[in-house]
Amino acid sequence: MKKIVSMLFAVTLVFGFISNANAAKTFKCQTVLNAKGDEVVMLKNFTDTVTKLTGGSLKFEIMPAGTVVGVKETLDAVDKGLIDCGFAWTHYWSGEHPAAMLFGSPVAGAGVGIDNIAFLSWFLSGGGEELYDQLWKEMKRDIKGFMLQPVGPEALGWFPEPIKNMDDFRKLKFRTPPGIPGQTYKDIGIASVAMGGGDILPALEAGTIDAAEWCCPKPDMVFGFQKVLKHYYLQGLHQVVVNADFYINGTKYNGLTDHEKTSLKVAADASLMKSLARRILVNGEALHELTTKHGVQLHDTPKDYFVEYMAAANATLDKNSKENAFFKKVWDSQKKFADTAVPYWAGAQMSNAQLGMAHAATLK
Repeated sequence: MKKIVSMLFAVTLVFGFISNANAAKTFKCQTVLNAKGDEVVMLKNFTDTVTKLTGGSLKFEIMPAGTVVGVKETLDAVDKGLIDCGFAWTHYWSGEHPAAMLFGSPVAGAGVGIDNIAFLSWFLSGGGEELYDQLWKEMKRDIKGFMLQPVGPEALGWFPEPIKNMDDFRKLKFRTPPGIPGQTYKDIGIASVAMGGGDILPALEAGTIDAAEWCCPKPDMVFGFQKVLKHYYLQGLHQVVVNADFYINGTKYNGLTDHEKTSLKVAADASLMKSLARRILVNGEALHELTTKHGVQLHDTPKDYFVEYMAAANATLDKNSKENAFFKKVWDSQKKFADTAVPYWAGAQMSNAQLGMAHAATLK
C-alpha cells in the first residue's frame, strides 16, 4: 500500500511539473530596431528580470524590426495580436493621436522645462502613469504599455560640416523623429525627413539625407554615424525627454496572473532607474571614444536654434491643446507639475551643472 501511495505521489509530482512547464508563456516581441541597438540590450535585461521574477512562467523572444511586420505596423500588430508584444517610442504614434508625443517625447521639455528626471517624477508621482493608461483607450487600442527606458536630452545630431547658424542648418536635409518633434523642425524651415532607425545610415551613405539625429553618443556610435559624419552637436531641444516603451496585447495581459502582472510592473520601474544609470556612463565612454579615436569634432549648438525651436514648439503644443481634449488634459497635468517642481529642480540642477562643468574644464 505504501508503495502504491509513493508511486501515486511521484506521478502527481511529474504531472505537476509537466503542468507548470505547459503553463509557461513565451511572448514574441518585435522591436523597431535591429538586434544590435543598445536599447535592445536594456530591453533584454528587462525581459530577463520578468522571467526571473515569475519563476519562468513568462518568457520572451525578442525579434528585430521587420521580422513579422514593418516598423510602422508594430503597434497595430500588438493591438491585433499578430505579435504578443512590441518595443518602440510612443511618440512614433503621434500621427494616430497627438498626445502620444507627450509621453514618448514631449517636445522641448513640454515647453515648460521638464527634463528626463523631472518627467519620471511626473509619470510616477504626478499622475502621468494613469494618463498613460488612458492614452490607449483614447486610441482605441487593446494594449497595456510599460515605460522602460528614459533618455535625454538627445543630441541635436550629426552634420557633414559645422553649422554656424540656422541659415546653415536650413541648407541640409535632416533626419528627424516622426510626429510633432519632427514637424516642429519643418515649422522653422528645416527640410525634415522622418525615417526609422534602420534606414538612417543607408540614407546618409546614399546622400538621400545630409545630416541626422538619433539619440546620444553610445547608441549613435553603435549605429556607426562616425563612419559617415564627423561634426557632432550635443545640445538639442527636440527630444529633451525620450522614453522607449514596451507594449503587450491587452487581452493577453489581462490573462496573466496577478503575480505576473506585478512582476512586469516591478521590472519596468527597475528598468527606469537602470536605464538612467547606464546611459550616463556609457554615453560618457562613447563620447570620449568618438572624439579621441574616430576624429569626431564636438560643437556647441548655434544660439538662434534654441530661440526658433522653442517658439515653434510652444506654438505646436498650444495648437494641439486647442484641437484635442485629451492632449490638453495631459499637457495641463504636465504644466501643473512643472509650475511646482521645475523651479526647485532647475535651481538645484544649477549647482550640479556648475560642478560638472568645473571638472570638465580641467580636462581640456
